Amino acid sequence: MFVNLLTVMLQAQPGGSPYFSLLFMVGMIGVMYFFMIRPQAKRAKEQKKFADTIAAGEKIVTTAGIHGTISRVNEDGTLKLEVGHGTFITIERSAVSMEMTAAHRKKVEGVATAK
Repeated sequence: MFVNLLTVMLQAQPGGSPYFSLLFMVGMIGVMYFFMIRPQAKRAKEQKKFADTIAAGEKIVTTAGIHGTISRVNEDGTLKLEVGHGTFITIERSAVSMEMTAAHRKKVEGVATAK
């Protein structure tokens, strides 16, 4: 026996206003927007801005966890990354992780100030 959720809700509120249910649904959508969708879009916008502003000579960490130094920024949206002495790989700009790079920089600065 399949019970429809709407049927149960309507039976629980005999004589209730249908506008309350509509207002409740609109409120739930508003909460989802402000707590889930909006922050995620903001983070994605910041990540894109970060990826567009990186330049040659910066030390970065990719989303895959590869550490390296940018040796060249290509016009086709790729970066030439030096991962070891004389070892280069080509990656997409979007593969650079903003959070991991910031954490790496903080860690390196902490070690440098401790010495």
